[in-house]
Amino acid sequence: MWWLAHGEHEVGPDLEWLTPRERAVLDGLKYTKRRVEFLTRRWTAKRAVAMVLGRGLAPAAMASVEIRHHLSGAPWVAVDGQAAAIDVSISDRAGWAVCLVGPPGANGALGIDLELVEPRSDAFVGDFFTAGECTAVRHLAAGEARDEAANLIWSAKEAALKVLKVGLRADTRDVEVEVGRLRRDDGWSALSVTHRDGSAFPGWWRRDGVFLLTLAGRRLSPPPVLLDGGGQLADAMPVHSWLTQPLVPSPDATEG
Repeated sequence: MWWLAHGEHEVGPDLEWLTPRERAVLDGLKYTKRRVEFLTRRWTAKRAVAMVLGRGLAPAAMASVEIRHHLSGAPWVAVDGQAAAIDVSISDRAGWAVCLVGPPGANGALGIDLELVEPRSDAFVGDFFTAGECTAVRHLAAGEARDEAANLIWSAKEAALKVLKVGLRADTRDVEVEVGRLRRDDGWSALSVTHRDGSAFPGWWRRDGVFLLTLAGRRLSPPPVLLDGGGQLADAMPVHSWLTQPLVPSPDATEG
């Protein structure tokens, strides 16, 4: 597996790397937040897929790769208009996007999620966590360690529910997270998510700066390899640029 991260500031104004279908979707987005997220997610995913498949990063090469979605919302990849035998999962948070790519020919679903280390209320924990997860978080004193634990559990749940292709439409208490604290030299630590039906989703997590990254799959795999040329989450700062202009300006808008 491979992964890549990019910030919204790395996406240039030239949109030749989008397919006509992707451009049509973009043109229909009226909220700046959704537009920025759409571009950052696709820039990151298309670059990751193009590198894994050895297709190059020129605009024409990236435009031959298209990120489409199943009815469930789960992403899949089309290359030159045909479904590619490759798995992807994408997530974004605060101006940054990450993409996880499975090897060509893989048939196991993947899930990745990106979160910030930020305060989560006791009500949030009680509403969305299992009893065991609540206990694990609530025994920690308010502060950095508790914020990390709560967001790590939440992120791992999201990653596992992406594997199931249900996302947050499911009850987040249907899955329970166990987090390993032994950190490898490459920064990854193990985690496991167990569904109430007994199925397990092994994965990995890491903290880079103020960001938490989690991933899960249907079978145990080594941690993903970081692709070259991406942004560095360890030095990344959360960005909410859309707040200064929530709506996308109309193309025929004039000053005055």
